Amino acid sequence: MIKGVMFDFSGTLLRVESTEEWLTATLAETGIPLAEEEFGETARRLTEYGALPGGPSPRHMPAHLDALWGQRDISAEQHRAAYGGLTRAAGITDPELEQALYDRHKTPAAWRPYPDTVPTLRALRRRGLPVAVVSNIGWDLRPVFRAHGLDELVDAYVLSFELGAQKPDPVIFRTACDRLGLAPADVLMVGDSLEADGGARALGCPLHLVEHLPVDQRPGGLAPLLDLLGPA
Repeated sequence: MIKGVMFDFSGTLLRVESTEEWLTATLAETGIPLAEEEFGETARRLTEYGALPGGPSPRHMPAHLDALWGQRDISAEQHRAAYGGLTRAAGITDPELEQALYDRHKTPAAWRPYPDTVPTLRALRRRGLPVAVVSNIGWDLRPVFRAHGLDELVDAYVLSFELGAQKPDPVIFRTACDRLGLAPADVLMVGDSLEADGGARALGCPLHLVEHLPVDQRPGGLAPLLDLLGPA
């Protein structure tokens, strides 16, 4: 019987803005000039190199970043170094713009909840099921949840950079279950990655996957979750 739920963050409960939106907002906020004819190519290269955390995965990985990429969510420093390296590889040579791009993705304005995120979390709260957010991440996402009115619907956060372990390491899921006060077999893991979130199955947690899609393309991805849990 499911008594609690763990959720992934990016691509499960919320989605980051597009690369074009990210670049546009950063340029507007900083006043850093970029010629109009250079915008499209700059955005394309940022996408190609996966420089936006939470955005598309890199299609090209510089050899010197390969090892760091695999451990990027272990600490805030490694996360910053990995994405800074990808941003520079994409052709951003201005240190101010590189820093501003990284800072922008951590702001609440850069993230949107999926349409059914709040209804799903509220339904779980009504049923008395505690919720943990379990994320591979290099920064504190709690302000994002507070800004979008989600924090009051979350009972625990387990963030890789705080724990020093990242999914699929079972320790991150074990920690979440312990903070919920529940046995792993009683806690459902909901995420968008079989490779990362599937690590919960090593502890006996059931797994439910959703598609990591833009917000407007996934209006009801979490709805089947409530059906899995049965009648309220």
